[in-house]
Amino acid sequence: MQFSSAIFLMLFLPALMILYFAAGTGHRTYKNTVLLIGSILFYAWGEPVFIFVMLGSILLNYWIALKISTADTWKKPLLCISLVFNLGILIIFKYLTFILRNLSLLIDLPIIEIALPIGISFYTFQIMSYVFDVYYGTVPVQHSLPSLALYITMFPQLIAGPIVRYSTIAYEIQQRNETFSDFESGINRFVVGLAKKVLLADFLAGIADKIFNNAQFGPVPMLTAWIGALAYTFEIYYDFSGYSDMAIGLGTCFGFHFLENFNYPYIAKSISEFWQRWHISLTSFFRDYVYIPMGGNRVSPKRHIFNLFTIWLLTGIWHGAAWNFIVWGLLYFAIQLLEKYTGFARKLPALVGHIYTLFVVMLLWVIFRAKTMTDAVNYFSYMFTPAGGLADSQTMQFIRSCIVIFTVSCIGSIPVIPALKKHFINTSLSQVICEIISSAICIGLLLLCLLLIINGSYSPFIYFNF
Repeated sequence: MQFSSAIFLMLFLPALMILYFAAGTGHRTYKNTVLLIGSILFYAWGEPVFIFVMLGSILLNYWIALKISTADTWKKPLLCISLVFNLGILIIFKYLTFILRNLSLLIDLPIIEIALPIGISFYTFQIMSYVFDVYYGTVPVQHSLPSLALYITMFPQLIAGPIVRYSTIAYEIQQRNETFSDFESGINRFVVGLAKKVLLADFLAGIADKIFNNAQFGPVPMLTAWIGALAYTFEIYYDFSGYSDMAIGLGTCFGFHFLENFNYPYIAKSISEFWQRWHISLTSFFRDYVYIPMGGNRVSPKRHIFNLFTIWLLTGIWHGAAWNFIVWGLLYFAIQLLEKYTGFARKLPALVGHIYTLFVVMLLWVIFRAKTMTDAVNYFSYMFTPAGGLADSQTMQFIRSCIVIFTVSCIGSIPVIPALKKHFINTSLSQVICEIISSAICIGLLLLCLLLIINGSYSPFIYFNF
């Protein structure tokens, strides 16, 4: 079940909200139980078998965290058991087929095709962050198994993030207050995310998919190749940030306040800044639980380079079991290393820094999007050489169909609306008018999205694959 499906919008979410708010204020145990059962059903709808993998992981890590909280000498072995189990699950379900396929090039091995449970990377990282925080003593252990299960399985962020730290919502599990203001804000945020997905990302996906698929069968015109790369650059941003908006909005409706996962990454003036704004929850996870424990930048230059290499290798591998993801991550390592040790990005004029960052990001999205490195290399050849000519009649069709969507996508990827609000909303009256206009726009967007969803086809979120 995904957020942009008719069954979620018209059946699951309304039914869950009716049951959840039926008790009125208070009744925390009842509300948590409704939310927990609803979240388990939400996941089981698409993964009826793999639900037991997630529940088993929660149970084991709940027990280990309890033992760590009371142990004196066995803390590190218990932490290692948790790490081996959690990483083992990821390796088996996400990477084993990839490993066997590559080893079979050297020795004769059978290839085992293993299905990837949806959201396994996200909920496993949440579980690991909880155990780490208990180990380091930064959060108290959760003695209630249902409360811990609610933290892990909470349906808004279960499938594709953001990766929510236990410390972020630990208090709100039992002490949150659902308010009408939060509910209204959450619904508006959800609708904005839904519009990003249905009105922008899905349309952009049609363009990008067609061009990238055509490129697999032969050269495409140079301008067409650039249109495809730009379409995917916008598609993945609106697809993933749209999901994060919906997750954060739904969390707010139920009284939980998740941290932001995107902060206008395409306005960055360097690659380092881009990754401070893109998928913030993943970046902070690797920073706090891998990079800093390894010494961060408070080590020798050689060790610092190794630390950065490890982080970017893991970032690439986390996104998928394929060589293009590994190359994608290592290229970011090389570029960020160059930025850190030369400082050239800081010396660039702002406009030049923006252009440089977007150019690099767009090129690396081509590697990310390609099915193989061979496909990526071929696509680059179409972008930078006239192997398929400069343009053709289909290129002109793409330009005519993309001009509006690219313009809207560009405006939406920069903080225009926050700037307008800051400039114009300076009185109580203007704030009320703005809220009325925002609500009207959200209602219109919701109705338009529902119309397209009912008459459209299934279009899963990109990050469901990770």
